[in-house]
Amino acid sequence: MKYKLSSNTIEIEDKEDFDAEHILECGQVFSFQKTDKGYVVWSKDKMCQIEETVKGWTIRTDDVEYFENYFDLKTDYSKIKRHLQQYPILQKPIEYGHGIRILKQDLFETVISFVVSANNNIKRIKMILQRIRERFGTKKDGFFAFPTRKQLLQATEQDFAGLGAGYRAKYLFEVVRQLDDQTLQCWASLPTGQLRKQLMSLMGVGPKVADCILLFGYGKGDVFPVDTWIAQMYNRFYKKEENRERIRNLLTNQFEKLSGYAQQYLFFYMRAGQ
Repeated sequence: MKYKLSSNTIEIEDKEDFDAEHILECGQVFSFQKTDKGYVVWSKDKMCQIEETVKGWTIRTDDVEYFENYFDLKTDYSKIKRHLQQYPILQKPIEYGHGIRILKQDLFETVISFVVSANNNIKRIKMILQRIRERFGTKKDGFFAFPTRKQLLQATEQDFAGLGAGYRAKYLFEVVRQLDDQTLQCWASLPTGQLRKQLMSLMGVGPKVADCILLFGYGKGDVFPVDTWIAQMYNRFYKKEENRERIRNLLTNQFEKLSGYAQQYLFFYMRAGQ
């Protein structure tokens, strides 16, 4: 993909392998806001603004290198799509969501975000995470950074409940105490299966949430998060199967190291009512 960096912008000259709506609205991230001109995205203590141009997209930010990595701009998605389009079931989803890229998100923020996401809808997830930012994060130039573990250790279970987390308040309170940045980084060297078990030892992290953290935090492509939309897709296009763990295993066996990419195209396509 053709793009160039300057001191505070990333100019992307490509609309086929990058589309802000496809990237941000496919369920992998919740700290963003749609604007009249495009999108504003918050990650960790960083912010960027994305606007569509005649040739592609402009990303404005004070940390160009961070967002170059965040949007995974060095990865060749054309190659990934060519490989996946060999599967008939993915041809229409890839055409529909051609601009999807899997973000490289901060690990701690990803864990907290997906604990909040459990059995929740995207509107509420975004609201709760924004409240967590505003209550415990450091105020910067016009936005609040995502709180560090040290900052969230000051939060009580009642604090999380008061921010709208519901029964997840207990999970958030406990998971902040169970992990730290060093542990999360050390786990990165583990094989996917072993890392999944470690994540599932955390309070509030079940199979689907663990797979989301693996894919969106650790960049593990050999996982296939199964939610309601994916389960519906499987039952509609493959065969009747109620066991989501079995669905996950069957799909990862099919798509192997590109399973996570396949999941994103299918999820975006199904959720859009296609």
